[in-house]
Amino acid sequence: MQNLDERNNVNVSIAVGDIRIEFNGSPESVVRSAIGFLAKQIPAINLAQKISLNYTVTELIDVYSSLIKITPEGPRVIPDIGDATENKKLSDKEMVMLQLVASKIAKDLDKVQNDGMQLPEIYNATSINPKSVSSRLSELVKAGYVLRENPKDDIDFVIYKITTHGIHWLNSVISKKSR
Repeated sequence: MQNLDERNNVNVSIAVGDIRIEFNGSPESVVRSAIGFLAKQIPAINLAQKISLNYTVTELIDVYSSLIKITPEGPRVIPDIGDATENKKLSDKEMVMLQLVASKIAKDLDKVQNDGMQLPEIYNATSINPKSVSSRLSELVKAGYVLRENPKDDIDFVIYKITTHGIHWLNSVISKKSR
């Protein structure tokens, strides 16, 4: 019988010209090794990585696991007790952004169907005054940190999603608070 670690192992074989290499291990270690190998073999990939900004679900979990949790009721902002950022109160804007990051992570983990949230879902999840949530979202959309979508072409059905630029901004704000 295989143990859990063996069942989660990934095997990848890569051939570049005459060079053939295999990677075996956890998904994270295989991805890192494969990217490192390809970056050395194909320099253009390394150049593209230097200017590419895309957050993987594992990166987001690493950064935000002390601030957000995926609960049976859905993604929530729940700072760990004793977390450094808890001592420095989170603003309404930061709470909204964290809630949208939690929603994105939950979608990436297949825990929810959509990575965005409607206005009532955000204020129910964050317990922030609805007018304040609406105002903060308006500011965040104008700044390019949040995307406002009408997926059903229905003016009453609006979904808000965090953008990559928004995650980058939130990372810098949270890292300053945790110092």
